[in-house]
Amino acid sequence: MSKKKLILGSVFLVFITMFSTLIGVYYVLGLSQFKLGDTVRFLHALRFVDSQFVNEVDDNKLVTGAISGMMASLGDPHSVYLDPQMYKELMSHTEGSFGGVGIVMGVKDKMLTVVAPIEGTPSFNAGIKSGDKIVKIDGEDTKDIAVDQAANKIRGEIGTEVTLTIHRDGEVDKDYVLKRSNIEIKTVASKMLDNGVGYIRISTFSEHTGKDVDKAYKELEEQGMKAIVLDLRDNPGGLLTTSVEVANNFIPKGTVVSTVKRDGTREVLNATKLDAVKYPAAVLVNGGSASASEIVSGAIQDTGSGTIVGTTSYGKGSVQIVMPMYGGDALKLTIAKYYTPNDRSIDGIGIQPDVVVEPNGTTDNQLEKAIEVVTSKLK
Repeated sequence: MSKKKLILGSVFLVFITMFSTLIGVYYVLGLSQFKLGDTVRFLHALRFVDSQFVNEVDDNKLVTGAISGMMASLGDPHSVYLDPQMYKELMSHTEGSFGGVGIVMGVKDKMLTVVAPIEGTPSFNAGIKSGDKIVKIDGEDTKDIAVDQAANKIRGEIGTEVTLTIHRDGEVDKDYVLKRSNIEIKTVASKMLDNGVGYIRISTFSEHTGKDVDKAYKELEEQGMKAIVLDLRDNPGGLLTTSVEVANNFIPKGTVVSTVKRDGTREVLNATKLDAVKYPAAVLVNGGSASASEIVSGAIQDTGSGTIVGTTSYGKGSVQIVMPMYGGDALKLTIAKYYTPNDRSIDGIGIQPDVVVEPNGTTDNQLEKAIEVVTSKLK
């Protein structure tokens, strides 16, 4: 057989392989005809690298890199590829326990930022604060790092150490050496304050938070609660469904939050428990209050069910879903923006308090103001 025929045969085989794969992708993913050209480009590049790269190619690594790059190209810090370890840790976090140092992070002004340290964890005890910028992890620069990649670097075997270089406005950058521990989160704490004022503190919105809030609320009622303060300061959020469960105790029947997808599809999530607000309420928020915290505080504010006290919240107004994949990994993708009952988007803006109170650094003057607000409504 001539060399020319061999070449033509190889080209034909490649074409048939690509075409068959393309048809399969087309029907599985439902790609429109306008995206077929891009799909051909991708398959062409994949085939070219796989067959021609000077060294042996790890096919799994090649595809994983393509998927990771695809997510990074979206330019959204909340849409990321999760390798199997990162996915496992994300699931353990939402279930209420995980290994690490207890920091919830986000990206603000293109810098890796502490949304909130979790109470009672190594980061909290070391004095790391909301708004701190994490500029290095174990000496490696965090510029352009995805949040979940940073989390994967910070978490590790219990008892080992990780060094975080923290930038805080007005101060010299400082290294914090933190010993990793098993982070078991008790998300709800409550107590009765003076004058019949109940107090509920939520540290994060995990699977069991809604039921725990219901229990705490009922116990405070049995102790004679006349008003309530809900403390969401430094609460980085969590599960959307849990935020609705919590809001059920604070707003009357009606809209808690609406989510709107790219095509305009709107889903409305409602409170279904109360015919009317039962007690005067104040909600404490600050720059570490994000996501689900903002859903609850925004719903209370828009429905006039309570007074928001503190400083402006973080401003995360988007909804993510996690799609597990065949290899034990997953994609976390922003699929919608959420809106408060008055159809406000707080993404990048945050919830503005009704009563602004800057912390004074000596006493908990924000809590004192919240108590003053609710007790004044009892007179």
